[in-house]
Amino acid sequence: MAQAVEEWYRQMPIITRSYLTAAVVTTVGCTLEIISPYHLYLNPKLVVQHYEIWRLVTNFLYFRKMDLDFLFHMFFLARYCKLLEENSFRGRTADFFYMLLFGATVLTGIVLIGGMIPYISETFARILFLSNSLTFMMVYVWSKHNPFIHMSFLGLFTFTAAYLPWVLLGFSILVGSSTWVDLLGMIAGHVYYFLEDVYPRMTGRRPLKTPSFIKAMFADDNVVVARPVNAGLGAGPRFGAMDPQFQ
Repeated sequence: MAQAVEEWYRQMPIITRSYLTAAVVTTVGCTLEIISPYHLYLNPKLVVQHYEIWRLVTNFLYFRKMDLDFLFHMFFLARYCKLLEENSFRGRTADFFYMLLFGATVLTGIVLIGGMIPYISETFARILFLSNSLTFMMVYVWSKHNPFIHMSFLGLFTFTAAYLPWVLLGFSILVGSSTWVDLLGMIAGHVYYFLEDVYPRMTGRRPLKTPSFIKAMFADDNVVVARPVNAGLGAGPRFGAMDPQFQ
């Protein structure tokens, strides 16, 4: 059993393995009181006035208590981050890293701007960690790339992957969880999908081109991946993605 888990871990692509490891280590460290969440959460005042820049990163690594919700998010992080990196971003590790960086920046910007708007500022002030939102963003982007894959939710009903974010949003409402983190992830995911997949087809320009200094950080193989002509217009699953089941 231990050998199988080790093999599964080693076979993960670099970004997925690194993020999953950092998230588990950070959350376990907080649970064992080795690390304090008060040193990790997003606090614009401490970032700007006290130069605690690390908070811009650490708030994406802590997933609250180690309970069923933690396992739920680790499953989605490991699965959909891996699927994106191995399929949609195969041979493009730098582009995948840039997607996560862009998503984290959008999420942080939304929270900071929302905190300055009257009537809703209190809602955004209560959002201290954006790890769940970043995970939801990855699920949203994956669903856009693989809209026709058939899925099953707890064996109760089936649907296509295009509706996965909405199914999960509805599940959050049913169990009484905050929907704000899910909605933020959907917004960030849609902004990325529009700028990376839709806007370039409309204008011929690609605004999210990965900077050269980020590409220099990763030794990507030159992999040519065939892409359906109508992939961005609701095409079927790309790159042979498997039919996920979360039963």
